[in-house]
Amino acid sequence: MSTSTSTSTWTIVHTATHLADVILGSIADILGHLGIDATRLFSTWAQDESAISAWIAEQSLDTVVLECHRPSGVVDPILEFPVTYTSTGVAEKTFTADRASLARYLAKLGTVPRGTTYRLFVTFRTARTPQPGWSPGSRAGTDGMRSSSFGTLAGAPHGSAGLRYLTSK
Repeated sequence: MSTSTSTSTWTIVHTATHLADVILGSIADILGHLGIDATRLFSTWAQDESAISAWIAEQSLDTVVLECHRPSGVVDPILEFPVTYTSTGVAEKTFTADRASLARYLAKLGTVPRGTTYRLFVTFRTARTPQPGWSPGSRAGTDGMRSSSFGTLAGAPHGSAGLRYLTSK
């Protein structure tokens, strides 16, 4: 008779990498669905993924924000990806990404006019480590916008990411 054992250790770094990838992948899907040129997103992907992952690993990141800037100057919609943390990894928790639900949710998004561009922002819950390519900026206001929650977009030991959609319609 033979026996064997196996041990798996998931660190916050694994969670950070997973959540950063899902958030950026979802942003790419959203931009594609809305017909917004995502060339810049793909050209800075590695830098942005590294920064977002580092901030999640140090648990300073609060929310990644995608603002859609219409040619008229109106910012609509705004999509927020809030990150939540748990104090320890939960052994039974698996790495998940609800891409099928995101695809169904995308079908509900309104359209944007041709020439709409985007900006990415991040907000923090604590002091953070500066990252290349990211500098302070000012978000658009959200007063008077309606908010809808997608719920949990991705989960992993140590944390999860959600999705909120804000629109003036």
